Amino acid sequence: MNTPLLASLSSQFSVIDWSVVVVYLAFTTYLGTKLAGKQASIRDFFLGGRKLPWYAVSGSIIATEISALTFVSVPSVVFKVDLEGNFKYLQLGVIGSFLARVIVGYVLVPAYYKREIYSPYDYMGNQLGGRVRSMTSVLFSLGGILGQSARVYLTAEVLMVVLRDQLLWLEANSAFPALAWAIFFIGVVSVGWTLIGGITTVIWTDVILFLVFLLGAFVALVTVAVNLEGGFFEMLRVGWEAKGSGTWGKFTFFDDDISPFRQYTIWTAAIASTWGGLGAYGTDQLLAQRMFCCKNERDARIAIITSVASQVVTITVMLVGVGLFAYYKQTPPPDTSAEFLALEAHQDFPMLRGEALEMYNKKPDRIFPIFILEKIPTGLKGLIIAAIFAAAISSLMGILTALSQVVMSAFYNPWREWRLRKRGVEVSLSADLEGLAESGETTAEDRRSVLVGRIMVVFWGAVLCVMAYLAQSVAEHYKSILDLGLAMVGFTGGALLAGFALSFLPLRIDGRGFMWSAPLSVFFVFGMVWHQPWTHYVCWIAGAGLLVTWIALLVRQTVDRQPVLPYVVQTLVLVAGIAAMLVVNYYGYRDGGLDDKGEPIREAISWPWYVPAGSAVAFFWGYLLARRRSDAA
Repeated sequence: MNTPLLASLSSQFSVIDWSVVVVYLAFTTYLGTKLAGKQASIRDFFLGGRKLPWYAVSGSIIATEISALTFVSVPSVVFKVDLEGNFKYLQLGVIGSFLARVIVGYVLVPAYYKREIYSPYDYMGNQLGGRVRSMTSVLFSLGGILGQSARVYLTAEVLMVVLRDQLLWLEANSAFPALAWAIFFIGVVSVGWTLIGGITTVIWTDVILFLVFLLGAFVALVTVAVNLEGGFFEMLRVGWEAKGSGTWGKFTFFDDDISPFRQYTIWTAAIASTWGGLGAYGTDQLLAQRMFCCKNERDARIAIITSVASQVVTITVMLVGVGLFAYYKQTPPPDTSAEFLALEAHQDFPMLRGEALEMYNKKPDRIFPIFILEKIPTGLKGLIIAAIFAAAISSLMGILTALSQVVMSAFYNPWREWRLRKRGVEVSLSADLEGLAESGETTAEDRRSVLVGRIMVVFWGAVLCVMAYLAQSVAEHYKSILDLGLAMVGFTGGALLAGFALSFLPLRIDGRGFMWSAPLSVFFVFGMVWHQPWTHYVCWIAGAGLLVTWIALLVRQTVDRQPVLPYVVQTLVLVAGIAAMLVVNYYGYRDGGLDDKGEPIREAISWPWYVPAGSAVAFFWGYLLARRRSDAA
């Protein structure tokens, strides 16, 4: 078995492979355009006319949930030589996300389908007031930008492997680094694809993507087995004997550690992952928007519950991670060239040499793309890389439509209605859209809304590309890009989930308390995660800003509604919340020793607990700082 690592990795991506990528993207673009139909109304653009079948929506949810983040990064997690390099990550999906999907299907979906809405934030605004809709829209925008920027950054790293020579040439002949060029290419295609047909194009291309993911994972697994002496059973043996990864080697699944600083434990899966899953599937517009595209409540429930099939892809790519571990641990066969044997090799993985070793040392998450270029057959190699690119594009398309929709619903539509009323035109854009659903007619105002939606897609595309480039700095603080991508949405996810709870439960309160508890929740999670000296200043400034603004508004306001607690007590409650934020910022970590520079390592609570902590703060302070809602209100 020869191992031709001396040639550039990017040169091993042939013209045939590029042809497959182009054909794949062209085919999905054509199919998505045809299936999208005419996007005459904003209802078509953002809800697909509420006529999409449940199986298409389920496939879209799966593809969005998996994305390039799971497909590329999960094998690198299993590949690691430590106690996290095993199947423990699967606990979060098999236990936590399954329970969360069932709860969302039977509790949240019926609440959303009582009337035509475009996002969970419309529901919260209807129950708690328009200001809550604006606040939750801002929170979603922030969380969505943080989370999706990590996914785009990961895909750009894959592009850095595939187009290394070309991107380095662009870097040498321009003012922009190679990573920026990679992100730019992904962003341009994503924006263009989104403008073609709105959410319908996103969903149908996601269905194709899900099928290609299955095929790509299977091809990678078979290729690993073929290149192992002893095949699939040798892969299982090596994985089982990797005792440094746990009792059952790479196949260690359960971890009963109760420490909140460990991210992959049975308790984290049962409690934190379930709790966080309610926010991910039920109150995050990126996934919830797809449920709103179903014909009725029953189809939406089936779509979200059956999307648990995503774990099939996850298990397959985890097996690929085991296979990569076994493959690179092999001793080079005797017929390998002397030039190859002379290359410096990785201590634990003798087959990892040359340019492959250099790229792996820079970013361990690149191990799967490296193997794809080295060993996957020509043509199939192009298909898998095309799927990875399409996953990033699909994720970016989904967040672009979601961001554009919530901003229009929360900000543009109220502003536009105000402008029209000043001209003497009484109009309710949401009411007009419901009437449009029945009549099938379009108006000039509706066409204007579609144009504004497209402009917002372009704007948010530029913002996400900039944030994806900045994500490389934050990635250094997480064990993998997988953890980075999953953690980012947790900063705001807790507040969004609390907003739903406050609006769904019969508490008879308004949204005033949530307007204060939501930002408090975000800064509480921030203080719980980051413990460097500069973060203390951020928390002090945030706390002082909240308190000063509260007192200033309290002095000026005169309202008829009675607060849940007396205003003096509410002020003390807010002070207690700010104090709790400062306490966790100063002391909410454990000592992790010293880093390479001699600086202390402060290990924060693991990312699955971000949402439970944030939602608890946002809910309790949101209730205690609220006012009672009158019958008239």
